[in-house]
Amino acid sequence: MEESRGEEALPVLPVQELVSGGHGAADDVPARYVARPLDDAPDTVAAPVPVIDLGRLCRPDGAGADEAAKLRLALESWGLFLVANHGIEAALMDGMMDASREFFRQPPEVKQKHSNMVDGKHFQLEGYGNDRVRSEDQVLDWCDRLYLKVEPEDERNLALWPAHPERFRDVLHNFTAQCTSVKDRLLPAMAKLLELEDDYFNNQFGDKPDTYIRFNYYPPCPRPDLVFGLKPHSDGTFISVLMVDNNVRGLQVLRDGVWYDVPTRPHTLLINLGDQMEIMSNGIFKSPVHRAVTSAEEERLSAVMFYSVDPERDIVSAARLVDEKQPALYRKVKVKDYIAGLFQYFSQGRRVIDTVKI
Repeated sequence: MEESRGEEALPVLPVQELVSGGHGAADDVPARYVARPLDDAPDTVAAPVPVIDLGRLCRPDGAGADEAAKLRLALESWGLFLVANHGIEAALMDGMMDASREFFRQPPEVKQKHSNMVDGKHFQLEGYGNDRVRSEDQVLDWCDRLYLKVEPEDERNLALWPAHPERFRDVLHNFTAQCTSVKDRLLPAMAKLLELEDDYFNNQFGDKPDTYIRFNYYPPCPRPDLVFGLKPHSDGTFISVLMVDNNVRGLQVLRDGVWYDVPTRPHTLLINLGDQMEIMSNGIFKSPVHRAVTSAEEERLSAVMFYSVDPERDIVSAARLVDEKQPALYRKVKVKDYIAGLFQYFSQGRRVIDTVKI
């Protein structure tokens, strides 16, 4: 995902430093983080998100029919699902989480070497810090992040890749390759569900698709009932591959006006569809609205791979999925134009996909 680079933004203290520095009362949060009223944090129930066995789904002998049926139900209803038997070793997943956790636990002056603020006032998408802050009255999320471009490989800005811990770069390189392999195995199965050619979705990415990873760190919050770790949104990209904390829940998904907790399961991946997929599937597959909440006692960490179509390409509903009975629901849009509005709409708590509905 891309945003204008070098544009002016307001500097904001990372949440981690806010907490450790004792800013604000111990039992309260600064007003800029208050995002919801007291009665907006009801008890939630776990979403019945299916676990898809990727190895079984991809078997050529038809043995994966049950997995395909579960997958279709998930894509049409929740827009997300868990994946097991995905081929990524548990040691690599643990290594990636451990390395990123070590990064966030370093002193502020070390992390600031990778800051996304140039000269303290110009924002760039990649790097460590907050999302772009455009105004003094913007409601902020209770989250620090490290955002890095990982594909195309020759466009990596290694100056922003942490050098400490020392294994971070090697682990991230290997993790990226393995997640991309999972994505490439999933997409043909998803195309088959729509009776499209197996390589349809892979072919839509173009010559230079973008892939970014976002590491989200959510410190404990004294008033989790008032803040969002990440405010409600849908991903503006094609598909996201998430590795969430094994032990601490925090991701919630919206369906039919109700928020549900997304379950965690050690060493599974969570696959989340984005707006680009919803548009290409002409609304058959859903890009879910989701949010992150915080905990009063525990920190939480997640790593999200965002896969997006080549910025110079157009996205449009597949021709086979448009007819008189089911007209196109979205107009054609260039990816870079779509992404340009993504962050602005996110900061306002709005969905950019609503701007391309017919």
